[in-house]
Amino acid sequence: MNGLKIVPEILYYDTFDEFCKEFNLGKGDIIVTNEWLYTPYIKPLGIDVPVVFQERYGKGEPSDEMIDEISKDMRQYEYNRIIAIGGGTIVDICKVLSLECPEKSIQLFKKEFPARKIKELVVIPTTCGTGSEVTNVAVAELKEMGIKLGLAVDETYADKAVLIPESLQGLPDYVFATSSIDALIHASESFLSPNASPFTEMFSIKAVEKIVKGYLKIIERGGNNLENRRDVLKEFCIASNYAGIAFGNAGCGAVHALSYSIGGAFHVPHGEANYQFFTEVFKTYMKKRPNGKISLLNKIYANTLGCKEEDVYTRLDKLLGEIMPKKQLHDYGMTREQIETFTVSTLENQQRLLSKSYVPLSYDDLRRIFTVLF
Repeated sequence: MNGLKIVPEILYYDTFDEFCKEFNLGKGDIIVTNEWLYTPYIKPLGIDVPVVFQERYGKGEPSDEMIDEISKDMRQYEYNRIIAIGGGTIVDICKVLSLECPEKSIQLFKKEFPARKIKELVVIPTTCGTGSEVTNVAVAELKEMGIKLGLAVDETYADKAVLIPESLQGLPDYVFATSSIDALIHASESFLSPNASPFTEMFSIKAVEKIVKGYLKIIERGGNNLENRRDVLKEFCIASNYAGIAFGNAGCGAVHALSYSIGGAFHVPHGEANYQFFTEVFKTYMKKRPNGKISLLNKIYANTLGCKEEDVYTRLDKLLGEIMPKKQLHDYGMTREQIETFTVSTLENQQRLLSKSYVPLSYDDLRRIFTVLF
């Protein structure tokens, strides 16, 4: 029986000012963040620490090349504590930067260089999705291989995870949607994982309930915008953390495995890529094993959504579509020929994730999912 492991100490503050005073930021610290976050929240506090702005090294999701350039520039500073303030891109980059980094970080992902932690890492998530602050997984696009891979070792755990709901107020509507949907997927996939336990299930269930109830409030008020979600941001912040705890222990499955195909090929942001495959994968699970554990998850969704169990995925698709419309895979530039390519690539490169699926998915299952969503 699997249990529960929570490595980072988890702290909560209402504001950045409270956090900075408590942590006594100063000599020996370095901040890695985005300028649009730093300017309104950190700069006015007058903290004298070096700052690295991630967006100056490239846009989008983390890549090994981005990590290498940031690592090179950070060597000019003396520091022993990294303060990572941002979304999944910054958090995953800083997990790697807290290790002893070779000149080419791809060696860490390919297990050609040992993972040795040499810096303390404090993570402040500014989205409500990845839950990366409490997981030991760092994902990056490996440019020369043209794929995304995860580095999952205990050395990439943060030392402290700090939740500050104030940081979510600057989220664009799109980022709120993709990140929170990602958290919902983390909670759902980890609930069905063969590595789930009664402890991880508790976090999964609470995350699903909080996120769905929050969506219902936002939609009832007129739709996804800051004013309609302002008073539920704390709930989303906590829910994404719960989901991170659940999937950090139990793992995610086929949704994530499939999503890396379009994420790597077309640079689709992680949460949006997962969203494309979410309900279709779960419908496939239902066809293959309808009376197993997925029936319990369907009951939780039905009770929260206020619908019949047989209508869960129709209702869920409608709900998520009101938060953010879903595209078809060809909208990203995918061709019919790539259905075969992506199916084979998923089977060959994503076994770490596929092994955590609710039921094993065959080549035919994966190919059918790509085809339906094309």
